[in-house]
Amino acid sequence: MMWADFVDYAILAYNAVAHHIASNTLHHVGISHLSLPRHAVFPGPWEEYIKAPVNKSHIRPSKVWHVEGSVSAPEAVLDWADKNSSTTIDPGGLIIFEFADNIAGRACFDINFSSQSTIHLALAYSESPKFAGHLPDATTDRQERDLPLYLPIKTEGITCVRPEFVRGAFKYLTLYIPKDAPKSGDIWSETDFPSPSEALGTQFNGLQKNLGLQEDSPDHRARRISISSLYVNCTAFPSNPNPRAYTGYFSSSSQLLNRIWYSGAYTLQLTTIDPAEGSALIDYNRRVDHNHSPQGSWYSNFTIANGTAITTDGAKRDRLAFPGDMSIAVPGIAVSTYDMIAARTALDSLFIRQYADGAFPYAGPPMGYGGEFSDTYHLHTLLGVWNYVLFTNDIPWLQSHWNAYLKAFEYSLAKVDLTGLFHVTSNNDWLRPGMTGHNLEATSIMYHVIQYTFRLADEIINDPYAKKQFARWKSIGQRMERGIDILWCEEKGLFGDNIGRRGCGGSAEALPQDGNSWAVLSGIVTNSTRRREISTNLQNRWTKYGAPATEFPNVISPFASSFELLAHCAAGNHDAAVELIELMWGYMLDGEGFTNSTCVEGYRIDGDIQYPAYWSSARNSHAHGWSTGPTMVLVTKILGITLETPLGRTWTVEPHLTRWLKDARGGFATGLGRFEVVLRSMKIQGFGRVEILDLETPGGSQGTVVFGTTMSVEGGKARFVRFVDDGMRVEKVAPGWMDEQLEEDDGWQRPEVEVRPVGVVDWQALEANYVKVS
Repeated sequence: MMWADFVDYAILAYNAVAHHIASNTLHHVGISHLSLPRHAVFPGPWEEYIKAPVNKSHIRPSKVWHVEGSVSAPEAVLDWADKNSSTTIDPGGLIIFEFADNIAGRACFDINFSSQSTIHLALAYSESPKFAGHLPDATTDRQERDLPLYLPIKTEGITCVRPEFVRGAFKYLTLYIPKDAPKSGDIWSETDFPSPSEALGTQFNGLQKNLGLQEDSPDHRARRISISSLYVNCTAFPSNPNPRAYTGYFSSSSQLLNRIWYSGAYTLQLTTIDPAEGSALIDYNRRVDHNHSPQGSWYSNFTIANGTAITTDGAKRDRLAFPGDMSIAVPGIAVSTYDMIAARTALDSLFIRQYADGAFPYAGPPMGYGGEFSDTYHLHTLLGVWNYVLFTNDIPWLQSHWNAYLKAFEYSLAKVDLTGLFHVTSNNDWLRPGMTGHNLEATSIMYHVIQYTFRLADEIINDPYAKKQFARWKSIGQRMERGIDILWCEEKGLFGDNIGRRGCGGSAEALPQDGNSWAVLSGIVTNSTRRREISTNLQNRWTKYGAPATEFPNVISPFASSFELLAHCAAGNHDAAVELIELMWGYMLDGEGFTNSTCVEGYRIDGDIQYPAYWSSARNSHAHGWSTGPTMVLVTKILGITLETPLGRTWTVEPHLTRWLKDARGGFATGLGRFEVVLRSMKIQGFGRVEILDLETPGGSQGTVVFGTTMSVEGGKARFVRFVDDGMRVEKVAPGWMDEQLEEDDGWQRPEVEVRPVGVVDWQALEANYVKVS
């Protein structure tokens, strides 16, 4: 053997050993969704953006927001205060405390006072400062505001509200003692609340007995109270004792984008709860548990699933497993905290209540007992199965649900008729009007479900039935690709909502945000020129405060807009996606009346915090999982990390800095290992401007990198350079190549943001579209 040959052989052998070691090492950094890590997988300076508390069992208020009446030392219980002092409230006194962020849990008080009688301390909670005061914000829509909760203080020491009175989300906590004894219909006390077993069988003789009130009861005479400590024991995100142990991250040159990503991740933590603390819809619960709780009262003790954690729609309300919300929430969870058990629990709660014909309930319990159904949310349940399996590779779970899945799939497939469109038979959706007939959104989601059913079937071993159906499924999908053209409005450059009056030129023409977004992101629109046209026309409708959901007048919906983000990316318009995130979610963080920490359910087109589905502005949920689209989009579409098969055995990375970013980095982990992208705009002496892509993927995996050109890449670490000033040519180089010569791109400038008009409210349509109370 010649020396040169020996050297080549040695190099090949070294590379093989190194690759084997790297592969094994990377495999060992994989995480399990069954046992979440106790420390951050990607520690770094970006952790300063995490909103989750260091100690979730002891969260203290950060400041005094408002004081009324006879109160002394209200700041004594704040997180920075001297622990040797106390706050005193006299009859007629009121204090409103503000926490640093939107939080959830049970309020606790360390009491030091001398009294032989029970004192009732009134508590009122609010997410928004707009509703901080004597009354809480709202969890139901039967009256404008909830009743305050009267907490009986009987002894010195620690007193906490009972577990069923966990408040799902609040940033403002009001404490007060009325000067005069309250009237029987104005308060609601812990001592008046029946246990669940009592609620099921007890009939109460009138509201006054139900409340346990008497006009002259000594228990309701106000007295002075002294509090040496006030804290909240947060019961949300029960899966991990360290709520800051994130399994994913995002960081960029835009501080606003960083804040938005982490606000979404935190929102998803607040909306993940103990299943025994579910359903704030006590009026709806009554159909199942037969409770007799008075109107305006509230609690969260309806068991909505079996398990230890479940992802729900909203932290304050409704605290149910809604599958539509999960299409946004589950991928966001996967790339931030990996709390996939919570996603599985939610899916199980839907499968358990599956109807005999294969349909899924509109949401998990207490729904499912009365035939509640939505065509679109049924389809979202099927998409939820794909999202869960994709990030966990839980094939045994899939196998155990496969027959039920196929029955549900065929149930929907039968609704695609000879038009090639999905014929909707339920008007339930995300509360928007007009969900009927041959509908654009439902058709597009159905098409998406078909594509993922093919991929799920590939993961199932020995299923001859599914394999035999492939040709039929494919044929139906092709019919849908042709059929959707029926809804195309050539002059508008968008699709109409339905065949008929909400279609092109119809008496109630609607060019929906949700349906047009789904048409692009699902791939049912196969023409790339048309996809870009839809993206551009959606962008042209933006207002000062975000993207309007024109199918639901007066609404700016972070839910529908999350799908619009995905549509812009599918159309190759990543610039629009990032711009909309900053425009709309930036307003949600910094706008008046919001929490500055979590993602709101929706708001009015003129920027007001009312969500136009509800007549009471106080009912709006300011921590809603369906509003967290940027947490998923920034990692999977802007950084471009896409898992093609479960756990990322195969993957695609197609990053986009866009014109809004100078640098961006982020990633997440699965059971296979770490996926991380670092993308920077830099300069190298002699080469000019370059874009540096550093990539880490699990050893043993295989993927495709799309970065100016398309390259097949094996798992491990890699670096790619795009020479911006040299024809945009791309080279794969060694990791760390030219590190010492890299310089900041001082010529990069962020573009100006377009100024857009404020949306105009249609007041007549606003009232007409309020959800009707049943």
